[in-house]
Amino acid sequence: MPIKEFDIASAFSRRSFLKAGLAAAAGTMFFQYIARSNPIGANKRVRMALIGCGGNMMNSHFGWVQYHPMLELVAVCDVQTSKREAALAKLKETNPSAVGHVDYGEIIARSDIDAVFISTPDHWHAAIAIEAMRSGKDVYVEKPIALTLDEATAMVEAERRYGRILQVGSMQRSDPLFRQAVEIVRNGWIGEITEVHVDFKKDLPPVSILPEEPIPAGIDYDRWLGPAPWRPYNRKRLIGHGGTGWRIFWDYGSRKNSDWGAHHFDIVKWALGMDESGPVLFVPQGFEGAPYQYHQYANGLKVTASKGGGPSNGAMIRFVGKNGEVKVSRGILETTPKELAFKTPRSHEFRAYRSNDHHQNWLDSVISRRPPICPATIGARTFDICGLAGITERLGRPVHWNPDQRRIIDDPEATRFSKYTRRAGYPLPV
Repeated sequence: MPIKEFDIASAFSRRSFLKAGLAAAAGTMFFQYIARSNPIGANKRVRMALIGCGGNMMNSHFGWVQYHPMLELVAVCDVQTSKREAALAKLKETNPSAVGHVDYGEIIARSDIDAVFISTPDHWHAAIAIEAMRSGKDVYVEKPIALTLDEATAMVEAERRYGRILQVGSMQRSDPLFRQAVEIVRNGWIGEITEVHVDFKKDLPPVSILPEEPIPAGIDYDRWLGPAPWRPYNRKRLIGHGGTGWRIFWDYGSRKNSDWGAHHFDIVKWALGMDESGPVLFVPQGFEGAPYQYHQYANGLKVTASKGGGPSNGAMIRFVGKNGEVKVSRGILETTPKELAFKTPRSHEFRAYRSNDHHQNWLDSVISRRPPICPATIGARTFDICGLAGITERLGRPVHWNPDQRRIIDDPEATRFSKYTRRAGYPLPV
């Protein structure tokens, strides 16, 4: 089912109140909101649970949620006992009544929980988020939004069907440097864009077979695998550090395309004004001598992506225009001419959605019931690029895409990768 276009322009004008982004302002708005609709009872905080307690991402979420004055963290969930108990011990420092769960379904079933943060491996994102929204909970889910194209579509449908707030953790959208780069490109300050280059960190070779090891006590390995194909246990599957562990397996993610690509491709399409559309062609590295993988838009513009040492000269994004250039990464913004880095859009020019704190932007949306900076509609379009780049890498040849209908064109072999057979007992919710 094709995704209905999201009215980004009107969304920008509706959200000017988010410019402040201060906790005090958020608190005032929060109590005004609950006085009107009383979703969780007057003078109470949003009650939260964290699903997936390992890795740096959840650690960053944990600190923000645990100490935010408008949030009450009441539960954590993880299939690994050591991670769950460590998170619970930390949480009990501020909330002695908090509990830990092995099965996220127990959190979904709790009517006293209003929202969840999801930081599991990618193959669990869609199922948990959809179940949470179906149960009336708002969601912050790590990027990428899904593992497959059909999951991304299901996430958009669920967001609409259940009327919940969902924020995808593409937090570069809430970084002023990336926002400035987007405004430079969108306003034509460097002229017509002729080249776009994205560079990721080095990708490790994909792995499918590992020697079997005994499943240690304290790990619900079947639940960790969930909908993914059954594979013998090996501790390397469960590691979550950067470009190693589960991130290099096709069963659980789309490798660097869904890791760094979910960040950088997202910014590129925002800057090109393609949040409601997408590329039409995807070509893998090496095909007919192509030095880098690339995707191409209908106007002929190519976006190349290298994995270490590419033309963008570092783990960054590089826009080349007829009248200048922009290079942007975390903590870096370089422009030619230099003054563009500080230029402010005039009243008639494009002005990007203002969010300087991705977490707070989500909470502001929970309070106001207005879309956040990266809802499912935008996150799914970003995943289209990540997922299709991964499909071409696996096939070793190009794939053509219809962005209006969100479908692969006349290619049954490639279309098979749009979904996968889920293991019995782990269906995709609706």
